[in-house]
Amino acid sequence: MNPKIVTFGEIMLRLSPPGRLRFGQTRSFDAIYGGGESNVAVSLVNFGLQTGFVTRLPANELGEACLQFLRQYGVETRHILRGGDRLGIYFLENGAAQRGSKVVYDRAGSAFATIEPGMFDWPQILRETTWFHWTGITPAISEGAAAVCLEAVSTARDLGLTISCDLNYRAKLWKWGKSAEEVMDELVALCDLVVANEEDAENIFSIKAPDTDITAGKVEAEKYIPVCERLAGLFPRLHTIAITLRGSLSASHNTWSAVLWQKGTFNSAPTYDIPDIVDRIGAGDSFAAGLIYALNRTDLDPQRSLEFAVAASALKHSILGDFNLVTVAEVEALVAGNVSGRVSR
Repeated sequence: MNPKIVTFGEIMLRLSPPGRLRFGQTRSFDAIYGGGESNVAVSLVNFGLQTGFVTRLPANELGEACLQFLRQYGVETRHILRGGDRLGIYFLENGAAQRGSKVVYDRAGSAFATIEPGMFDWPQILRETTWFHWTGITPAISEGAAAVCLEAVSTARDLGLTISCDLNYRAKLWKWGKSAEEVMDELVALCDLVVANEEDAENIFSIKAPDTDITAGKVEAEKYIPVCERLAGLFPRLHTIAITLRGSLSASHNTWSAVLWQKGTFNSAPTYDIPDIVDRIGAGDSFAAGLIYALNRTDLDPQRSLEFAVAASALKHSILGDFNLVTVAEVEALVAGNVSGRVSR
């Protein structure tokens, strides 16, 4: 049986200087794997949902190591293609205090960047699946990746799946010829649910929250009501829109919350204060996964679904690496108000 949920995108080798060293200081790198859509898949498996991840990996030792990394978390990998010349890499320099983190991509010509339409048997991959998830990172990578993403989303639409997208705008990636808006407009029009951060709608569709300054360290939830309404007006198929709200007091100290618009009803979540961030990479992905999980439960209303997603992603800030390795019970404890961090014996 095919997995209930399928995610699609590129997973890469992540290389980081140990601790808080800068690139110019380090003589070694810590190596793990991660990427937006694979991060969502791992979270959903941790929450107990049968989930598969689709990508293309090189047929070499690094590709095999990446595959084994995914399998250890229980992600379904049978539809991952093997081929191409190399695994994409990204380098992460972790920030601290007033020094922000930095990302350097080395993914040109990767196995995933060179995919082309027709390589993936989408009707077979999505057979018996109920939910398909992708992010705006995928069509930004290359013209071929954008075409395959449209192929996948169109098939999912034809099959009647629920389709979710995290807009995930990456300015450093949109270099292959078309703008983000040109490409994303057609793709998002086919979706049921969209997740974004405070800036994504502005960067892609020129939809800005009025009177906001995200650099001020405080983000006001109600300012994003018109953003949700304008997105819903542009894309009538969207019935659910979620926007994460990060207040950056420093690289090490953020606040974290989100809002949810669902068929005209607006909900906002409590704000978490996160003063000692371990790793913020993948926080948006963990929010998307938390929301997908919660919306697949029949016992949670929109407000409780939003609170679950925000709590899950707040916990992600305490975990090193791209993956949010938390359980449903841990998330529900935080939703219930257990914020002490006491030892569990």
